[in-house]
Amino acid sequence: MAPERFHIQVEETVLEDLKTRLDHARWPDAWAGDAWEGGTDLAALRSLAGYWRTRFDWRAQEAALNRLAQYRSRIGGIDVHFVHERGAGPEPLPIILTHGWPDSYLRYQKVIPLLADPAAHGGDPADAFDVVVPSVPGFGFSSRPETGGINNQGISELWATLMTDILGYRRFAAGGGDVGSGVTRYLASGHPDRLVGIHLTDLGIVRDLVNAPDPTLLSGAERDYQREARAWIAREGAYMAVQSTRPQTLAFGLTDSPVGLAAWILDKFRSWSDCQGDLADRFTADELLTNIMLYWIAGNFGSSARLYYENARALPPLPRIEVPTGVALFAADILPPPRDWAERHFNVQRWTKLPRGGHFTAWEEPELWVEDVRAFFRPLRRG
Repeated sequence: MAPERFHIQVEETVLEDLKTRLDHARWPDAWAGDAWEGGTDLAALRSLAGYWRTRFDWRAQEAALNRLAQYRSRIGGIDVHFVHERGAGPEPLPIILTHGWPDSYLRYQKVIPLLADPAAHGGDPADAFDVVVPSVPGFGFSSRPETGGINNQGISELWATLMTDILGYRRFAAGGGDVGSGVTRYLASGHPDRLVGIHLTDLGIVRDLVNAPDPTLLSGAERDYQREARAWIAREGAYMAVQSTRPQTLAFGLTDSPVGLAAWILDKFRSWSDCQGDLADRFTADELLTNIMLYWIAGNFGSSARLYYENARALPPLPRIEVPTGVALFAADILPPPRDWAERHFNVQRWTKLPRGGHFTAWEEPELWVEDVRAFFRPLRRG
């Protein structure tokens, strides 16, 4: 279906209901140990919820988002929401960028203008991109799958249709992190002839290393990764275990309680970002709450969490990816992959270690991320 312009207009009744729920939130006891050690800190969440209730201006955030060129198109039974900003340059390169969980298309909000119009931000117009940033099905303003679930491979097929059949691009670039990294890898595997190159900020949890039964068959870097990954999963992986096995049970509480939803999401933003324990060092309250609102408005926490379940059930293994690949590793991101493993599985043409930034890469360090993307794709544009 041809794309139609999309304008965000949340009904006032949804906002009034949210205020009522925040007014009547029930709070647990304070954690007796160190703040955040047992999960989201009570004082921090009370403070953010108070701001949410009395000072957060959704209409201002809504207006800012509506300044982006947003569309929806029906693809495979799903209404796919996406930003499509045309580049200002002699020959813009189309690029599709995919977010992850628990973020949203807001991951790329800061970099869209830098990519689309580099000259307006001190860059070279030859580096311009046509930027496409969809909301993953079940997230944001995309609809939930109508029949069953959809996994990373299925999303990659929707993206291929969006870029070629809907938007008319013969060849294009792709990038992503978290879930977006997985989707981008399946896109490159399934449609290598359409991809100029892929840019990734992580390679997910490398399960063949985590589960390798004989460490003597691994390189030293791979053994280090296995040890660190197992420790990280034991310490941080409860969310993944629940969302991969019982997402529906969790969805009841987090669809009903805005405070519960905020607690679940904020815990990951603090743990995974380069904030040194202080969320305000990386994100404003408005940024955090706008992202949470994208889960609250449509009541789609359950569908976003279900993606973990679907990926755990039926996601086929990937062969080696021959599409040119750039990997940008941000200093505080989780579980950076070993380069020797990556080079066996990808056609790695750029490998960059960046000095700052965490898991929410383009959101946390937009300038560093943009420069790495520009540098990686410059030689590929000529091809």
